[in-house]
Amino acid sequence: MTLKKWFFLFWSTMAIGAVVCMVGGLIMLLTDQGVGKIGLVDTGFNLFNMFLGGIMIGAFSQMGFFAYLTLNYIALSVFRKKYLWNALQGYTTFFGAILLGYVLYQDRTNNWFFWVLPIVLMIMALVAAYFKVKQTKRAAFIPTLFLMFVVTAVEAYPALQGDTNVNTVIFMLLPLFACNFYQNYLMTKLTKKETAEPVVVPSGSAVS
Repeated sequence: MTLKKWFFLFWSTMAIGAVVCMVGGLIMLLTDQGVGKIGLVDTGFNLFNMFLGGIMIGAFSQMGFFAYLTLNYIALSVFRKKYLWNALQGYTTFFGAILLGYVLYQDRTNNWFFWVLPIVLMIMALVAAYFKVKQTKRAAFIPTLFLMFVVTAVEAYPALQGDTNVNTVIFMLLPLFACNFYQNYLMTKLTKKETAEPVVVPSGSAVS
């Protein structure tokens, strides 16, 4: 991974976060019954704030993504066997889905949201893992599933605390998921032509 490639990944991920936040935020504004009382200037100001928020979310997503790469590298060194680490990631993903529903239920969210969100996020993670397998190999399925579900949920945890608002959670999760998927998918293309052995991207990981 050269500095030039990393810089491209950095700014493009923040751009993805900004676009998703603005599109998602605009949809929320248009579906809000009180939007008719908001003028053009106020709408533009809100979109600008969403743009800045998306940039911050994109940068935050990169922190979580590279933290996972570091964890993956250390775990493979500790477990020695890839299937042990993959098994742990698989179990963590399963129990993470249950825990996410429990956290949302405990915070007294809408009586349907606490079980719909984990299911929808899991389906999206499965789709992302499928595309990753098509791009690379079967060994990338479980790590990608772990990254797209567990890491995304951990990154979105600030939005899940306290008196949870459904719109807040969705507004946080969508750009995080999009940024994580983008980084995971693009990393393979950025490192595909590398002739040296990768340092932080071990074989069989989500970014193989």
